Amino acid sequence: MNNIMPNNTKEILEKYNIRLDKNKSQNYLIDNNKLENILKNADIQPDETILEIGAGIGTLTIPMAKKAEKVIAIEKDPLIADVLKQRLIREKIDNVELIKGDALKIDYPPFDKVVSNLPYQISSPVTFKLLEYPFKKAVLMYQLEFAKRMQAKPDTHEYSRLSVGLYFKCNAQIIDTLPPQSFIPQPKVNSAVIKLTPKENIDLPPLFDDVIRALFQHRNKKARKALIQSAHELKTDKKQLKKQLNMIDDPLLDEKVFKLTPEEILKITQLIGEIIQ
Repeated sequence: MNNIMPNNTKEILEKYNIRLDKNKSQNYLIDNNKLENILKNADIQPDETILEIGAGIGTLTIPMAKKAEKVIAIEKDPLIADVLKQRLIREKIDNVELIKGDALKIDYPPFDKVVSNLPYQISSPVTFKLLEYPFKKAVLMYQLEFAKRMQAKPDTHEYSRLSVGLYFKCNAQIIDTLPPQSFIPQPKVNSAVIKLTPKENIDLPPLFDDVIRALFQHRNKKARKALIQSAHELKTDKKQLKKQLNMIDDPLLDEKVFKLTPEEILKITQLIGEIIQ
């Protein structure tokens, strides 16, 4: 059975003379099974407010609005936002707050869950922005390779700065994968749906992000050498940092970066904070 249903989406785009721009990550989901799986995992309740980033013409917006108390739909492209507005009026859906704007530049109203086919070009910054807000769950679409890095473990090829940055903030789990044929126009990459469940807030040192960045610029080197070579990321003098680190006998500094656990990187951050104050 063919579950790809492009006609409705194509008809809507043709009706309003819209040409989607892949450079703006305008790839619209047309696989009904994949859509239903997103909705199932979101488990939207009638008293919940759902945030959607990159609402497009309403592929997710409209079915979510029929389940939720309210949907906050953010769409940057004004022409596409107008199409969504007209669709909502035609279908007599009045519980969608449509915001025309850049999701990276606006403040989000309160929401319970976030469910989105994210524009891939803003995957990282929008994810970290979302994690500054309280919410129950997120079900989000990403490029598959990006999604793998989000949930990667130490000593794996995918383990990265992103893996560590997310570790203390949320649990990330790939719940579905999608081929290019699931979208119109077809992207050049496979995609994945990730479920994010926020963790309890942990007060991380101010230097934590700088240390992660410094370390993963040299992920295959030992931590001590990586930190020295990226001293500029720590806003400190390379020669001085080398002198200070060489006086410290700590096995973590002699481990390769990609083998360090997030907890070990946190310990290194605390160590760095003590010596560069």
